[in-house]
Amino acid sequence: MKIREQMNVFTIRKKIVMASKLMGVILVLSYVFSTRLPLNADISFMIWLLFVAVLICVIDLWMARFISKPVSELNEAAGRMAALDFTHPCEVTGYDEFGELSRSLNAMAQNLQEAFEKLEQVNSKLEQDVEQKKRLLSERKELVDSLSHEMKTPLGVIRAYTEGLQDETDEAKRQNYYEVIIKETERMSSLITTLLDLSALENGAAELHLERFEFVEFLETVAGRLLMDIPDADFNLQYELPEFPVYVNTDKSRMEQVLNNLIINAKRNVKPGGMLKLSLTEQDGMLNFSIYNQGHRIPEKNLAKIWTKFYREKNTKYSGSGLGLAIVAQILSMQHLEYGVLNQPDGVVFYFSVPLIK
Repeated sequence: MKIREQMNVFTIRKKIVMASKLMGVILVLSYVFSTRLPLNADISFMIWLLFVAVLICVIDLWMARFISKPVSELNEAAGRMAALDFTHPCEVTGYDEFGELSRSLNAMAQNLQEAFEKLEQVNSKLEQDVEQKKRLLSERKELVDSLSHEMKTPLGVIRAYTEGLQDETDEAKRQNYYEVIIKETERMSSLITTLLDLSALENGAAELHLERFEFVEFLETVAGRLLMDIPDADFNLQYELPEFPVYVNTDKSRMEQVLNNLIINAKRNVKPGGMLKLSLTEQDGMLNFSIYNQGHRIPEKNLAKIWTKFYREKNTKYSGSGLGLAIVAQILSMQHLEYGVLNQPDGVVFYFSVPLIK
């Protein structure tokens, strides 16, 4: 390194040494020259002083150009870097110490910028991980709280009827108690399964498996199982379906859950003797499904609430778990499909849309 510095004629030290030597030689020569002028000695001395003043100004300009200006620019660049601003690199060039320092500062700034970007990425990922853990803990607590709340009623019924079995001697009543206990047990099992399924959908543990299938026949099969040949049916079923096959690309089993929950919800809320209508239409490359049930309207302020877990609309005969519509919303949202609910003059209509494919 020392040999390199000694051989480099462009170092600041050598520039100053060369400038001082050159200035000394010029001063001596100018003094000799001024004393040999055919003029009065005082005039010759004044001319020499004027020359010295000019020479000092030239040297000062040279020093400002090659030393003061680069030092000032390096100082400003270092100040920006100290403030973590790496957007403006130092523009000092050359092959002397200032140029090398400028290149070193720029390299350091680039390395620091890359290090900060990597650190920000790591911090961002860490924050996401922390938020995800917080969300999972919150969902786990919500799941436990919801289960505890919803289990109180069936467990209370099971306990009461089990205690009744101990003292009941009438076989018919005992059989009725058994049926109630089995019914409440099945209800509790279904509630737990549904809630766990919804929790898996919400936290991303359950994935969708898309497939191409024909939707009209699919809807007819699902609706037929739930609405046809029901002995105690007290509603007027109508439907509007395409007369030609239409195809979609979605998760078939999850879409069956959506249809099941929407149809069951409509069947439970249709008024006695009222109309329940299924509709499937095609428009602008979308397949639009809707199901209308004639009956009580939902207050406008509560329309958005019906998609939340365990929400039950008051003053209706709906007796479900309050999870069906939440599952519908989660499945459709995961596929970025439009869905909603609207009040009609004498009922309610639920709808969603799926892109058509060939």
